[in-house]
Amino acid sequence: MSRMSGAQALIKALEKEKVEVIFGIPGGQIMPIYDALLDSKIRHVLARHEQSAAHMADGYARASNKAGVCMATSGPGATNLVTGIATAYLDSSPVVAITGQVPTSQIASDAFQEADIIGITTPITKYNFQPRSVEEIPKIVNAAFYLASTGRRTPVLIDIPRDVQSEIKKVDFAEKFIIRGYKASPKPDPLKIKKAAELIFKADKPFILAGGGITNSNAFRELKELAELLMAPVGTTLMGKGCFPEDHPLSLGMVGMHGTKEANYFIMKADVLLAVGCRFSDRTTGKLEEFSPDAKVIHIDIDPAEMGKKRDVDLDIVSSADKAIDALIEILKQKMKKKESKWQKRIKELKDRFRNEINDSKGISPPKLLKLLREALPLEAIVTTEVGQNQMWAALNFKAIKPRTFISSGGFGCMGFGFPAAIGAKVAKPDVPVVDIAGDGSFRMTENSLATSIDENIPVIVVILNNSVLGMVAQWQRLFYNRRYSAVNLGDNPDFVKLSESYGAKGKRINSLDEFTDTINKALKEDVTTVIDVPIDPEENVFPMVPAGRSLKEIIE
Repeated sequence: MSRMSGAQALIKALEKEKVEVIFGIPGGQIMPIYDALLDSKIRHVLARHEQSAAHMADGYARASNKAGVCMATSGPGATNLVTGIATAYLDSSPVVAITGQVPTSQIASDAFQEADIIGITTPITKYNFQPRSVEEIPKIVNAAFYLASTGRRTPVLIDIPRDVQSEIKKVDFAEKFIIRGYKASPKPDPLKIKKAAELIFKADKPFILAGGGITNSNAFRELKELAELLMAPVGTTLMGKGCFPEDHPLSLGMVGMHGTKEANYFIMKADVLLAVGCRFSDRTTGKLEEFSPDAKVIHIDIDPAEMGKKRDVDLDIVSSADKAIDALIEILKQKMKKKESKWQKRIKELKDRFRNEINDSKGISPPKLLKLLREALPLEAIVTTEVGQNQMWAALNFKAIKPRTFISSGGFGCMGFGFPAAIGAKVAKPDVPVVDIAGDGSFRMTENSLATSIDENIPVIVVILNNSVLGMVAQWQRLFYNRRYSAVNLGDNPDFVKLSESYGAKGKRINSLDEFTDTINKALKEDVTTVIDVPIDPEENVFPMVPAGRSLKEIIE
């Protein structure tokens, strides 16, 4: 046991959790922690807004498969983290958020810069802690990282009052926090696995829907082995994109509102649907009552709360994806014989037909540009996205071949996510190119992260698909509101090239696809952030599209 302050105990506890980097902004009620941080080897990345700090920690977590850490002061600093925490929560990303708080004697007194961040974030975290003594800090930090990184991986918040940060006591780092009743990774029920195997074995038209749970459990090998054993097509949710190589013959791409034609077509024809690590989001299923209507549904998920929450299923298996799929393979490989069925022949036929359809867009078409981007980038390159048309164009047209190489805000749909998430991903993988596919509306929201990127020497590439409007809102107004455009015109302010250069980044506006290829190849060789401004037609829509609340059969092309 050693005598130390609460701030010193926190930093030492973080070091014991092997934390290498913290993304944050200091302030009055967290200054003792920042002072103690000076004596640590933990890297601090100074964000320019707390929301961006949370997104950076999230991007770091998704790229590294380790918990990301963000930090802010009390009151507005803490509340600015909320959007980023909610984003991580809905996408099951492990983030530990640390906030300063007013002294314990002033809590609930409306003190300067006081906010009940515990109450505010309770719905969007797995658990919240507020230590009231120095002695509690090591156990709480240990518990926070364990909770964030196991089971359904979601954010945990630690809110530390100012007096607890400054208080000096003897601290024991050997004691572990006991979390009664918490099961981190339940084993699959063997009887349910056997029943699932029987359903799959009898299926003529099996379909695998793979979600973010595949990524979180590192079940990439298991998923590929199962798909090839069954010769079953694989569609993914947006969060599952990249968990199955999209150049694989069995890959059909993304399912849902902006899913591929082939994925949406065949999931509706399946007689057995194996849904793994997904939560049947409305953006994936469309009209729920008509989703995969003839299929026996087997749902595998680590979170028991997801079972039957939205979609009635025939068989629910509470387990991590890797354990459940491994157990299925053990049974099925004794029964299955690889052979091409009418189902596989039909899939190959329609997949080839749909993917050979010509995109007639003139000029700089986003689908064409994203295919060129895929050709230019190495397979291990990481792509992040903002939210809106840019995100859906990327999900449809940029093939993710390796795991953890496509990072996007799914459940919360948070504009401004992609650029700070790219910075976090680059910190996690400094030797890998990282590209943010942005819309001009989203990039405006967190463009001040250019300062972090430059000053902290974290070079990424930003490709702005610039149509000078809030693109997805404009598309909906075009299609469903009789072209009555309301509050979507962004104009040409700012000049993104000059803006980038003012921060010390490189900026380039391109006017052809050939110029884009040349620019991206040069940017990959730079050691400074490059922003590529790509003007596109404001009238261009993302297709295919299923209108909200409609069946996946009701596709607009």
